[in-house]
Amino acid sequence: MGMTDTATPSVGQRTLGTTSALAVSTLGLGCMGMSEFYGTPDEQSGIDTIHRALDLGVTFLDTADMYGPFTNEQLVGRAISGRRDEVQLATKFGNERNPDGSWVGINGSPEYVRAACDASLQRLGVDHLDLYYQHRVDRSVPIEETVGAMKELVDAGKVRHLGLSEAGADTIRRAHAVHPITALQSEYSLFTRDLDDEVVPVLRELGIGLVPYSPLGRGILTGAVTRDSLEAGDSRAAGRFPRFEGEALDANLALVEKVKELAADKGCTPGQLALAWVLAQADDSLGVVPIPGTKRVTYLEENVGAVGVELSADDLAALEQAVPRDAVAGDRYGDMSTIDS
Repeated sequence: MGMTDTATPSVGQRTLGTTSALAVSTLGLGCMGMSEFYGTPDEQSGIDTIHRALDLGVTFLDTADMYGPFTNEQLVGRAISGRRDEVQLATKFGNERNPDGSWVGINGSPEYVRAACDASLQRLGVDHLDLYYQHRVDRSVPIEETVGAMKELVDAGKVRHLGLSEAGADTIRRAHAVHPITALQSEYSLFTRDLDDEVVPVLRELGIGLVPYSPLGRGILTGAVTRDSLEAGDSRAAGRFPRFEGEALDANLALVEKVKELAADKGCTPGQLALAWVLAQADDSLGVVPIPGTKRVTYLEENVGAVGVELSADDLAALEQAVPRDAVAGDRYGDMSTIDS
C-alpha cells in the first residue's frame, strides 16, 4: 500500500452480500467518465486518479466493456498493473456496442456472456474478476439463462461474485435462485430514491448489497453544475438526461441550493453531504457502497472526505426535507425503456 495522508479519514471496508459476500472499500470509484460521456477524456488524468484512489484505500473499481467502448477497461487494466491484489475489480457486460461506438443492443445470451467475459479479462489484463454484472436486463432472454452462464464463469474461476444492474425486484429474485447475487448496481442518490419501494426490501431479504451509481446525481449534488457549466461533449447536455434541461434544471438547482446551505452548516461540501447520506442508508442487513465517478484527483479526495462526515438522525431528516423524494424534476433518463421494473 502507498502512504495515505494523515489528514484523510480511513476509508475502511464494507461487505456486499451475505450468501456470496465480497469485502470492498467503503467507497468505490466509477471509472466510466475517464473514457466517455463526461467531456474530454484524459487518459493520464484517469490513471493518476486510480493510483491516488488505491493509495487512499479506495480499492473497489468499477468499469464496463461498453465504456469507450472497450477503452475504459484497458485504461483500468494499465492503472492496476502490478497492484491487482489490492483491488476489488468490477466490470459489466450486456450493453453491446460496435468498436465505432454504435449501439447494437442489450444482449444477455449465454454465448455472449462467455465471450464478453473473456474479452474483458483480456482488456483488463487479469485472470479473474471480483464482481461481474449484467449491465442491463435483456428482456428477450430469461434471466435464468443469463445467470446460468454467469454461474459457469464462477465455476471456471474467471469470476468470483455476480451482480445485476438496474434490475427490478422480480428479476432479482429469479436471478438469485440460480446463483447468489452479491450486489445490485443501480442509480441511487438523494435525487433518485425509487429503489426504496420494492427493490431495497428484496435486497435486504435476500442478503444482496447495493452499489449506487451516480450517487451525486450525475454531479448536480456537488453544486458544480450550473446552466452554463456543461461543456460540449458532455452527455448531460445532450438530451439524455431530462433533469439537466430547461425548467427541470432550474427546479433541481433550487434543491441543490438547500443542500449547499445544510453542507455549510455541517462544515463539509454539498457533494460530501450527499455522499454521506447515501453511505448512511447502510445497516446490518444492507451493505451500501456508492461508486462516485471522477477523472480528477481533487474530486476523488473530496469524495473520500465524505466517509468522515457523520450524520445524525436530525441531519438525515433535514436533508430529506430539503430534497423531498418527489420534488426532483424530470426523468433520470430520456429513454427509460432499458430499465427493468
